[in-house]
Amino acid sequence: MSSWRSLILRIGEKCSEYGGTIDFKDHIDACFGAVRRELDHSQDDILTFLLQCSEQLPHKIPLYGTLIGLLNLENEEFVKKVLESTQTGLQDALDSGDCNKIRVTLRFLTVLMCSKVIQPSSLVVIFETLLSTAATIVDDEKGNPSWQARADFYITCILSCLPWSGSELVEQIPEEIERVMVGMEAYLSIRRRVSDVGLSVFEEVNKINKLHVEQDFVEDLWSRIQDLSKNSWKLESVPRPHLLYEAQLVAGKSHDFGPISCQEQPDNPVELSRINFGRQKHEAELKYPQRIRRLNIFSASKIEIDLQPIDRFVVEEYLLDLVERNALHAWLAYLFLSDTNISWLKPFFLRSNFQFIWPWEEWAYVLELPKWAPQRVFVQEVLDREVRLSYWDKVKQSIESTPALEELLPPKGGPDFRYSSDNGDKTEYTLSKELNSMVKGRKTAREIIIWLEESVIPVNGLDVCLRVVVQTLLDIGSKSFTHLITVLERYGQVIAKICPNEDTQIMLISEVATFWKNSSQTTAITIDRMMGYRLISNLAIVKWVFSASNIDLFHTTDRLWEILRNALNKTYNRISDLRKEIANLKKSLVKAEKIAAMAKAELDGAENKLMLVDGEPVVGDNPAKTKRLKLNAERTKEDEVSTRESLESKEALFARALEENEGLFLSLYKNFSTILTERLHETFGEKGLDHTGGDSEAMAVDEDDTSTMEMDKENGNSKRNSGYMIGEKEQWCLSTLGYVKAFSRQYASEIWPHMDKLEEEVVTERVHPLFRKAVYSGLRLHVDQ
Repeated sequence: MSSWRSLILRIGEKCSEYGGTIDFKDHIDACFGAVRRELDHSQDDILTFLLQCSEQLPHKIPLYGTLIGLLNLENEEFVKKVLESTQTGLQDALDSGDCNKIRVTLRFLTVLMCSKVIQPSSLVVIFETLLSTAATIVDDEKGNPSWQARADFYITCILSCLPWSGSELVEQIPEEIERVMVGMEAYLSIRRRVSDVGLSVFEEVNKINKLHVEQDFVEDLWSRIQDLSKNSWKLESVPRPHLLYEAQLVAGKSHDFGPISCQEQPDNPVELSRINFGRQKHEAELKYPQRIRRLNIFSASKIEIDLQPIDRFVVEEYLLDLVERNALHAWLAYLFLSDTNISWLKPFFLRSNFQFIWPWEEWAYVLELPKWAPQRVFVQEVLDREVRLSYWDKVKQSIESTPALEELLPPKGGPDFRYSSDNGDKTEYTLSKELNSMVKGRKTAREIIIWLEESVIPVNGLDVCLRVVVQTLLDIGSKSFTHLITVLERYGQVIAKICPNEDTQIMLISEVATFWKNSSQTTAITIDRMMGYRLISNLAIVKWVFSASNIDLFHTTDRLWEILRNALNKTYNRISDLRKEIANLKKSLVKAEKIAAMAKAELDGAENKLMLVDGEPVVGDNPAKTKRLKLNAERTKEDEVSTRESLESKEALFARALEENEGLFLSLYKNFSTILTERLHETFGEKGLDHTGGDSEAMAVDEDDTSTMEMDKENGNSKRNSGYMIGEKEQWCLSTLGYVKAFSRQYASEIWPHMDKLEEEVVTERVHPLFRKAVYSGLRLHVDQ
């Protein structure tokens, strides 16, 4: 890597390129000197690399902005090209809905304004363009309020820029920025509040803090900006290296920034119904999802200094920038190795995240809770996941400080082979031995099928045949996952022959679950593999999960839900793969048509060409050339036909997959409705959860899934009430409603296309209101909309 590239890339870091120092001024001076020397030779490369770094390393934007400000003093034409490229990139991002690029580019422009590179009025014009578009979107008469997610995103982009530029804007163009602030306040007065707090990491949402709970992300950010304004726009978390060069930068020429335009808003649906509104709302939130929820990372109790609300936002903004690029670990290392304005983060992370210690003794109280208590189930599932990643004995050793928790460890044993000894049914044992010998003797699947059809099924029946075959083949494949795959590939036809329909496939799943009852992971993997080989359908998995023998386990284990999630994910992945293949084939078809048309035109031109033969004009080119062109035209036409046929085949598969997907989700919600309706009426009646307390409802249906904890003031340890006031029936209902909501949220994109039919057949007025509320809550649609 050349010197100037290294200096641009590593600016602001404690590294060898800068002699191990961390002084921002030294870094900027060194980088500026190297870049200025290379501008005449590598101007285009420098421009491209500088813009790439500003986009991919957004926490360094203040340094890059200052560097460009200094370059503006030496080479205005280069800086004009920077602005032209930035304007093109921003417009492309607005047209395509590239949220991250829009947000980061606006911050970049904001910093360039601070470094006297662009006019403050140009930045305000950008803000007002976004603001005007946002206000139009949420207008009930002129706009399309279902696309509020886009409007909120534009407003968030404006507000997010102000910590980097508020001071300069107020100083230079106070009236214009005041006009923007008034416009944003007006926007907030007409928009709908987003009721989903959504994500709260590392920190509980305290119910006592009413303002924090009631505000959504945009309102919360607006209040933080107002506090910043009252504090004269002073904050500690934004580095301002341009102030070190203020006397120099003021001499530079500030440039205008080209105009931008926002996407046209989608038209309102012809028939304005709740479903159409919700469908467009979901589409909008898929395209503009980043900042519709508030992220709470740093608990005030874990920070050693008092922070302004806006400082917390800025730091979380930096973290989100890097999470998007899988670079969070690098940025944290940068924090720990450097002396930055946010060095107060170091002790928090070092104390809280790098000990790799789980205080099991603090969880011992769950043993006093009933088996259906969520805290107990949580610990049980954590231990199960640990065993998957390690060894049973190692995990047991890790809880030696609380040996009683061994009760919650999963079983240690391996497979539970029904025919490991002849203590059971002698006939089935003998059949299993015979089948084992046939497999070891390399008998083909066809030979085994003939044996089953002629000697086993007529005498013992299909049930015995299925049990013997499945148990024996699973035992042969139990040594490793490679053995399992080998067995399924070689003898999958045998299983398919005896399990041709949903009823027999449900029996097959039950046998797998019985064989691997001591390993939930292997159960899930085996069923997933069988679904991959089309031995089990997704509908059979749904019916098995909701079978009578499994329903009573819904609230005490995640085993069944994991299997169901795997089935839904595999179905979704198949559809996604088909979508990608169809999109690629459409591009290939356009290309093939173009190539075929060119070949045909070239052939036609050769055939119609006049040439002299023995002094006489003759129609047609050289025969050898014409023959070659004719062969090429035929070949390209064949390629076009082949591509079109492949596309038609994939489109047919896609249509069938969508039909299967519709049947899958209808089956899923019908089963949910069936098992919940009776139990909800018995447990809660018609009114809902009022008589069980507000916390229960929050756990099952409300958007904020919160818990409470009393703090021991003397030693700071958590003290929890070991009593659990919710009965098993109530907890079963709450847990199952929670899964309804979770599946609705996770698979909303697959559910919305079938929502009309789902409302017609499942989510009707006859279902319990709590079930309806859970479905709509997961889809982020209010019941009254």
